[in-house]
Amino acid sequence: MSVTAPLRRTSLYDAHVALGARMVPFAGWEMPVQYEGVIAEHRAVRSIAGIFDVSHMGQIETSGPDALALLQRLLSNDVARLGLGGAQYSVLCREDGGVLDDLFTYQLAPGQYLTVTNAANHERDLDWFRSQADGFDVELYDRAGDYAMLAVQGPLAREIVQADANSPLPERMTVASRIIGGNPALVAGTGYTGEDGVELLLDPDAAPVVWEALTRRGARPAGLAARDTLRTEVCYHLYGNDLSTERGPIEAGLGWCCKEDTGFIGADAVRAARENPPPEKLVPFVLTAEGIARPGDAVVGGGVVTSGTFSPSLEVGIGMAYLPLEHAGEGSEFEIDVRGRTRRARVVKRPLYAHA
Repeated sequence: MSVTAPLRRTSLYDAHVALGARMVPFAGWEMPVQYEGVIAEHRAVRSIAGIFDVSHMGQIETSGPDALALLQRLLSNDVARLGLGGAQYSVLCREDGGVLDDLFTYQLAPGQYLTVTNAANHERDLDWFRSQADGFDVELYDRAGDYAMLAVQGPLAREIVQADANSPLPERMTVASRIIGGNPALVAGTGYTGEDGVELLLDPDAAPVVWEALTRRGARPAGLAARDTLRTEVCYHLYGNDLSTERGPIEAGLGWCCKEDTGFIGADAVRAARENPPPEKLVPFVLTAEGIARPGDAVVGGGVVTSGTFSPSLEVGIGMAYLPLEHAGEGSEFEIDVRGRTRRARVVKRPLYAHA
């Protein structure tokens, strides 16, 4: 008889419950899916600022003389181009090019890097890092228990956080140490909503204090459901939906973050896929009639929906799907089997939503 492990809780669990959040299981954690409602939270992020508890994400620190060399071997992007205090997106691949995870890496100091992993993949990623570290003069540290992580996103996000910061916030795609609400934090100019803003990595015990201060200044609590609609509108990938070990970065549209000349694990497979494209390609779509497609819905004639939702900004069903190359061009129309009923859709240019 199998025993199910208890769900983990972030240090903000009590704050979420006090706000009336609906808590759901997610990647082994009990996380807030929504507070006042998905549409209201989504629109708050697009118009003002939202604050997300993303403390379920993992972190791996790579330090030592060969830290750069190991990360260059592991990560698809050119880590040598990551300056001090810089941030970089990449994918982690197997030898066959299958994607193990998509990641953000920050250079905190010379020879010291912090890589943020997806919650469901953290242990696997950590094992993969360790398995590839033989022969490299590095130290690998699991930092997942050392940080809580808050994402403050939206047009007023920086203004709200700046009001509680001891000095100017770092620019987009950079990271720096700051004092936020009297607490030390790593502040990164990154996020996954398509809005400007920052992500804060800080001591878990400090997170409730900072959360309270930022919500008091106007950041609206937002849950995982709004995070999903926001990232889908701007065509950001979700591992387990749009990315998997069965798909490579080229068919997923992530060739831009793959620099094969660095010799990363999987580079040969990625180069081969770039030269001879796979039979399917991930594309964004909008439904041309009422309805909402969901992940796993089949495309009539071949293909599958990987992300699908209702767009609060566009007020229409949207998503991403892997389609055969011959049907993946912008403007192509296709049909999706949505619970036994066909819905017409059209391939459109990414992002699906952009500020006017």
